[in-house]
Amino acid sequence: MIKPRLALYIIVISLLLAGARTLPLAADRAAASAPQDVVDSQAFLQSHMTPAGPAASASAAAVEKLLAQMTLKEKVGQMTQLTIETIVDGKDQDIRINPEKLHKAIAEYGIGSILNVYDQALSLEKWHEIQRTIQAEAKNTRLQIPVLYGIDSIHGTTYVEDGTLFPQPLAMAATWNPELMLRGSQISAAETRKAAIPWSFSPVLDVGRQPLWPRLYETFGEDTYLATVMGVATVRGYEGEDISSPVHVSSSLKHYIGYSYPTTGGDRSSALIPESTLREYFLPTFAAAVRAGAHTVMVNSGDVNGVPGHVNSYLLKTVLRDELGFQGVVVSDWQDIERLVTAHHIAATEKEATRLAILAGIDMSMVPQDYRFSDLLLQLVQEGQVPEARINEAVRRILTLKYQLGLFSDPLRGADANSKLGSPESRQASLTAAQESITLLKNDNHALPLAKTARVLVTGPDAGSLIPLDNGWSYTWQGNKASAYPTQGYATIVDAIRQKIGADHVTYVPGASYDKETDITQAASAATAATVDAIVVCLGEWAYAETPGNIADLALPDAQIHLAQKMLESGKPVILVLTEGRPRIIRPIAGSVSAILMAYNPGNEGAQAIADILFGDVNPSGKLPITYPRYANMLFTYDHKTLEGVDSENAPLYAPQFEFGHGLSYTNFTYSDLQVTPSTASGDQKIQVEVTVRNTGDRAGKEVVRLYLNEQAASIAPPLKRLKRFAKIPLQPGESRRYTFELTKEDLSFINAENKPIVEPGLFDVQIGGLKQTFAWK
Repeated sequence: MIKPRLALYIIVISLLLAGARTLPLAADRAAASAPQDVVDSQAFLQSHMTPAGPAASASAAAVEKLLAQMTLKEKVGQMTQLTIETIVDGKDQDIRINPEKLHKAIAEYGIGSILNVYDQALSLEKWHEIQRTIQAEAKNTRLQIPVLYGIDSIHGTTYVEDGTLFPQPLAMAATWNPELMLRGSQISAAETRKAAIPWSFSPVLDVGRQPLWPRLYETFGEDTYLATVMGVATVRGYEGEDISSPVHVSSSLKHYIGYSYPTTGGDRSSALIPESTLREYFLPTFAAAVRAGAHTVMVNSGDVNGVPGHVNSYLLKTVLRDELGFQGVVVSDWQDIERLVTAHHIAATEKEATRLAILAGIDMSMVPQDYRFSDLLLQLVQEGQVPEARINEAVRRILTLKYQLGLFSDPLRGADANSKLGSPESRQASLTAAQESITLLKNDNHALPLAKTARVLVTGPDAGSLIPLDNGWSYTWQGNKASAYPTQGYATIVDAIRQKIGADHVTYVPGASYDKETDITQAASAATAATVDAIVVCLGEWAYAETPGNIADLALPDAQIHLAQKMLESGKPVILVLTEGRPRIIRPIAGSVSAILMAYNPGNEGAQAIADILFGDVNPSGKLPITYPRYANMLFTYDHKTLEGVDSENAPLYAPQFEFGHGLSYTNFTYSDLQVTPSTASGDQKIQVEVTVRNTGDRAGKEVVRLYLNEQAASIAPPLKRLKRFAKIPLQPGESRRYTFELTKEDLSFINAENKPIVEPGLFDVQIGGLKQTFAWK
């Protein structure tokens, strides 16, 4: 690979600091909402790029003093992370610390970190009991170094009973509202810290450009810029201004880097990504989050171009450390040093794998179920195969993080905070996020909203369970254990519809399970009844996480397609509601149904949000953060290069089912008077882009104004367009806004064949709302 340039990092950060402003038209100023009601991507980034944490320098002297007192075994122990299963007996709510196992881990091995839950979420009381016991054992050791506990809080407080669950990240991206992401992350941090857990293994900053990948729903979608904005919002929400605060946690950026683009679509598998592509599409999300102050990074479990992430010293050292300036802790993913032997086969023994990983830049190993890593690393240092200076470097970072989190002064910090789990305010924040995420993909003849007097048949495998609303990382790892979900307080889709229009107006027949027909005949009979005016068909996926979610086909199972087809035979309006973590192929039915709602995985409040939109209490404003494919073998992102057969007269045949950024409303928006000034620019000149947006319908709504840019010709074949700015703007009926974006030289750059950012002179097209203007760069 060609040596990287610091200029790339500088360019990314410069892009993040550009601004934008909003100006109501003179005629509408009196009626216009206050400026803060507009959520502007660049204004958000500009105001949230201050790194968190009162600087490592405050604890630097204490770290060095402690490091000087540590034995080699104690240092190696700090680099070791074990799962809670290694120190407990029992499971679920009967889990209890085994004193002998705990003593071995903490007193004998000096383990620095513990992670995870054993099978399912624990009560707050149980978490406090576990954490007190662990930290008490650490307090009895020679140096009294607290244990750092970490957990996967992927879409809220996922492993604490009664915690608030938000829509999954893909759904949060569909809101195009980083303020909602910020608030959700703040709530998640406070509730997680309430359990005395200071470290969240989140956000997933892998850009989701492979729809087969089972972790797509954990990403912020396929676009680099949108994922960058939402990623920064997550980091700032988690970390705040000071991660020692009892309501904040350390974030962990994952999975650095290239994890989300596996060639086969399978989890933890190989990716073939040219360095220029890696830098253009996959690196900026991490660069921005590092600039926003993130304290830890988790590494890609797969490999990029044949080099496993855990031994890729070029990416871990040269790029992450030297180029991006990251100073925090780099942690492995689950069992990934061992997998260098068992899966990647780049080392013959685990001892050699350990040497390679530590020298490449891994600071902490998520081992996670035994002590082999500690034993082997100790031997490697004693044998001179790993220098103790490298161990000191890693441990210095780990101890610094513990000081920054305030663990030395209070290892249970947050447990006594005033934070409340699942408060009405937190649940409302989750509901608002779900409402803004749900995307109206189709609405023929104004089939939606339904009248509240309508008599509705509800059918489909996803209608009667919370599981597809939440998906993986929900109370359990896979999220598919019904007994782990709340038994009251949250509605399924059919429950929410009953609550909305009355149980006597609702008929419910499941019709099918995820992949099997059950009572389709009964559902078909109910559909033709005179007592049914409309049919809501709830299709999609069940829950899954990581490798168990691998699939060989993006098509919805035949049982679900058949159910929808039988409903269509009734001649009644059929409303398709999709709850899914990735875009399953719906081509056989998409053209025939009257309306389609993409709900993603909207969380525990999602059913209410779906009902609110179905019956018109909320005007949908979500936009797709992914391209929704029409065919399983025609998978491409919106920012593709020119494709033969796709970008031609055959486009209707090969076009995706729904484009990236697509999303309808119950009102209408029009764009006019796009102006770009100056028409020719150079040097440090900034480009002003102005456009007028008007709500021409009869109800209030929110429109996501998206600015796309493309260069007409470049030395590297340019994509058709790239998202550069967006703003979510509320508009009353008849209201207009004149909105201004600002572009800088950095927005015109791309990564060239030498893997360097470059701006080439030429003509650039600005596209907003179907309008286009061209300017020249000299």
